[in-house]
Amino acid sequence: MRQGTRLCQIWNFVIDAVRQKSLDQWSHRTIVRNKSDHLLTGLLFDDAGHRMVPTHATKAGVRYRYYVSTPFLHGEAKTASAGSVSRIPAADIEAVVVKFVQEHLATKQDKSTTGAVRLGDRGDLEQLVAGIVVCKDRLIVRLKSDNAEEASDCPDDQSLSIPWQKPPSKRSREILLPHNASRSKVRPQQFERRAGLVSAIARGRRWLDDVVSGRVTTVAQLCTREKCSVRQVNMTISLAFLAPNLVKAAVEGRLPRGIGIERLRDPPTEWGRQFDALGLNPE
Repeated sequence: MRQGTRLCQIWNFVIDAVRQKSLDQWSHRTIVRNKSDHLLTGLLFDDAGHRMVPTHATKAGVRYRYYVSTPFLHGEAKTASAGSVSRIPAADIEAVVVKFVQEHLATKQDKSTTGAVRLGDRGDLEQLVAGIVVCKDRLIVRLKSDNAEEASDCPDDQSLSIPWQKPPSKRSREILLPHNASRSKVRPQQFERRAGLVSAIARGRRWLDDVVSGRVTTVAQLCTREKCSVRQVNMTISLAFLAPNLVKAAVEGRLPRGIGIERLRDPPTEWGRQFDALGLNPE
């Protein structure tokens, strides 16, 4: 009975995870395609004075937007004096600029007036911002002034210095750490082993579902259908009883190298003990 309850919990967990993953991917694809207009076009410059122009790359059918310094875009990086930042993700820098400009306006205007400014529109942003210089550790946003005399007398008051660093090209994953291990020394699973593990877990769940639902009445019948031994069937089905957090870590590629199918087979019944048996710190 306890195993049946856990099977239902794991089954619901995986279904929900797959559904949410699909929704996230569809949402991301929709947002990227709809927001094709680069918000900061004509406003960005690197710290060497070169304009940063909009461009994009397409991967797996998804369009990713960037701003790229013109010497790098034209292949002149070796001959021109290049800035410290050559390419930045468009969505990241647009969000930072909009956030800080809105906060700056909130200190100078009433909330009712600030709410009327639509910084998500490029034309409205161009009315407020004269230019943005991208440095290695900060963004310098030069604001336009309604009063030309005020702009010449107090140039520093018309600039915002925003602490900023270019986002890493590869997002770091929080790998489950073995006991007494340093994060810097732990590497994630190789892609091939990760794919094999996820497939094995799915196979074990499918076989267990065949047994529970009555589609297969004996282990021998399952062995005949899958052309494998009784031991292989039992070991594969045992993967269906892994703790949900272990399954999630396997799907997301957060298991450390060395934790594969062999070590996950025939796990302890209690989920907490599974982490202890693997020598891992639970999340």
